[in-house]
Amino acid sequence: MGSKQATQTNETQRKVDQMLTRYAESHRHPKNEMIHFICVPVIMWTVLALLWSVHPTLALAMTVIALLYYFSLSIGFAIGMSLMAAAMLVILWALPQHMILQVALIAFVIAWVFQFIGHKIEGKKPSFFEDLRFLLIGPLFVISFLYRRWKLPY
Repeated sequence: MGSKQATQTNETQRKVDQMLTRYAESHRHPKNEMIHFICVPVIMWTVLALLWSVHPTLALAMTVIALLYYFSLSIGFAIGMSLMAAAMLVILWALPQHMILQVALIAFVIAWVFQFIGHKIEGKKPSFFEDLRFLLIGPLFVISFLYRRWKLPY
């Protein structure tokens, strides 16, 4: 049974590595990478904020669903994403509720404009046009740089 678990862990690890490698193929230009390091977390926050504006429970439910996907890919990344999501949800809880929708809409549009500018610089279309899962891989791409720099396992 231990051997089976080790094999499953290796297969899962390969899956997340493969997804990150495929995502990185259209994110090699330093300016595009920098834009993504800023805009991907902003977009993640704005999506949570838009859901929060409908109802906080919806934002929490979608966070749990996304985290289940991250746990299926990598426990290490899932822990990082859990911390990031928790911080974003705390910010939403602390903000004046009447401002969240307006701020989220403006930030969402601005961040996506910059994302497309980054891909224009890169000369490649966004990865999610190929596979919608890349909308969830983008945040892993961003934190993978931190994990490598801090030598954290994922």
